[in-house]
Amino acid sequence: MVYRADLKARIGELWAGRAGLSAGDAEARRAVHDVIDLLDGGEVRVAEMAPNGDVVVHEWLKQAILLLFKLSEMETTELGPFEFADKIPLKTRYQERGVRVVPGASARWGSYQAPGVVMMPSYVNIGAWVGANTMVDTWATVGSCAQIGRNVHLSGGVGIGGVLEPPQAVPVFVGDECLIGSRCIVADGARVGEGTVLGAGCILTGSIPVIDAATGEELGRGAVPPWCVAVSGTRPRTFTGGEFGLPCVLVVKRLTPGERHDKSVLNDVLRDHGAAT
Repeated sequence: MVYRADLKARIGELWAGRAGLSAGDAEARRAVHDVIDLLDGGEVRVAEMAPNGDVVVHEWLKQAILLLFKLSEMETTELGPFEFADKIPLKTRYQERGVRVVPGASARWGSYQAPGVVMMPSYVNIGAWVGANTMVDTWATVGSCAQIGRNVHLSGGVGIGGVLEPPQAVPVFVGDECLIGSRCIVADGARVGEGTVLGAGCILTGSIPVIDAATGEELGRGAVPPWCVAVSGTRPRTFTGGEFGLPCVLVVKRLTPGERHDKSVLNDVLRDHGAAT
């Protein structure tokens, strides 16, 4: 294996000269494949949380993923009665990695699932990171480069948005111990703090206001604080054609840090606010 510092430098060179690359460049493909293998094994990750709470994006890893598409050709993969045509192969060797994958689930090479992850019929895209003991439930999707913590439950139909371009764009970040309710959409670099519960149907993007329901204070945009329960809401806005409700996320309860999620208690909290998990 080439030293990672050398790999990073090589990816930088390839990225600068990407206009002249083609799928026939075997040396370039080897360098890019070495990086994708590191992502696939969880040895590196596209983004990490800094001690000050900022998300640090490792642009060279995103560049490697984009180069992979440029340097790869379409191939047909046959799995039993199923056929796929794509540039990126599917992930393999789940059992030896300690990952449970139910029929109908799939993940691309270059995504990472830590031991204890369970994938119901779902999809995890390249560059994504899924932490230990997390459940990716039925029809949930984890987009490219999204970062999901450990002991998270992505409920049925959750859509975690992905982002590859531009390379410096911040991906979605979901902290440890979170419960993301059914049919939630978390996209556009949004962040869900550790231990947080999002009620069913929440839409959280980088521009959606997050409001404390008890005080009316806007806590920010696109980031739900840690250890709270949040639900979908609306805020009135007046336009020429009348007054309309624009989406927001309401923080309706604060949790004690480290508090485990009691599903029956959470259901009561959410039901009181007209929401559910």
